[in-house]
Amino acid sequence: MKTAKGKMVFANSDIASIELAVPDGHKHLRAAIRLHDGGELVLSEATIANLLRAYVTVKTHPQKESVVLTGKLLAEDERKGGFAKWQLLE
Repeated sequence: MKTAKGKMVFANSDIASIELAVPDGHKHLRAAIRLHDGGELVLSEATIANLLRAYVTVKTHPQKESVVLTGKLLAEDERKGGFAKWQLLE
């Protein structure tokens, strides 16, 4: 892992394993990324879904070269039923 100005950059060679599963007692997927140095990064299903949507958009859109997702707290009338208050939006 490289660090520069507060950024952590992970290469495939930094990662010991990735496990994608629904933890006991939960309903949604989590991705546990285990590093060779013993560190672990766990991403929620919503975070993974947002990352994948942004990735697919940039890779497949004929002109977009980047997507920025920004966290926003949504009021009840701003979100779909059953969705969390905190959303990452383009």
